[in-house]
Amino acid sequence: MSPANLLQLIALAALWGASFLFIRVGVAEFGVAPLMALRVGIGAVFLVAMLLARRPLAATAATLRTRWLPLLAVGILNSAAPFCLFAYAELTLSAGATSVINATTPLWGALVAYLWLRDRLTTARTIGMAIGFAGVLVLVWNQVAPAQAGPDAALPVRGLLAAAAALVASALYGVAGNFAKRYLMDVDAMTNAAGSMLGATLTLAPIALLTWPAAPVSAHAWGAVLALGIGCTGIAYFIYFHLVAVAGPARAMTVTFVIPLFGILWGALFLGERVSLAMLAGCAIVLAGTALATGALGRLPFFGRHKLAR
Repeated sequence: MSPANLLQLIALAALWGASFLFIRVGVAEFGVAPLMALRVGIGAVFLVAMLLARRPLAATAATLRTRWLPLLAVGILNSAAPFCLFAYAELTLSAGATSVINATTPLWGALVAYLWLRDRLTTARTIGMAIGFAGVLVLVWNQVAPAQAGPDAALPVRGLLAAAAALVASALYGVAGNFAKRYLMDVDAMTNAAGSMLGATLTLAPIALLTWPAAPVSAHAWGAVLALGIGCTGIAYFIYFHLVAVAGPARAMTVTFVIPLFGILWGALFLGERVSLAMLAGCAIVLAGTALATGALGRLPFFGRHKLAR
């Protein structure tokens, strides 16, 4: 990976890590469905504009018309449902903790591939999964345990429900990736992204209208929505697909290992979230397990460079 691509990878991780910050800022005022409907709607406009700049309108329309059902399914599995679940989780969990749980996505992807597509599950991948999910337990305990001594007895229960929601969201990402591999291999990545984002928008728009906040929303929350839609969705997808094209999907996916670092950093800097040793330990365990389960250690930029040099 060239220095320019490495900088783009870091920028992508910073944007996707910041999405957990902006969700936590916006969800308290907008609510779950309205916030995520705005995010996917803005992202859809951005991605469709990029798609039309690259492909003729007639060809794009034909693909969307003939493949609308699997694109809609991916939109629900990869955007609408997990985005809402993460937003619900962040009503209780910190942005940093939620970003770490998100890092289990490759573990779920490998598990779904084994159960559904019959991909081989080696001993190393199995051990990696166990280590990764053990890291999640450490992280969740760190979030819930302090609440057990507090005056609000419902906090531990809410914390467990929030962690479960974040885990289900990550699992849906794993399902969506395997679904796209099975049913959308003949559709280019940009059309897949734009079409699925349109599907997510159509799914969430009616729910958002029914649950739109009665109180006026502050400029602060609107700023979070714009940052989510433009920066963390539209621009981030553009960078990601550029990296897939120039560096390959395997190297582009190593962004998974950097996102939690930025999620924790932005939460600490801008929201004053506490970063404990247990939280950092949970993050390290999750990332180590994910690296082992996916075989991605050799594809990380530092390790990959040394591997090529041998």
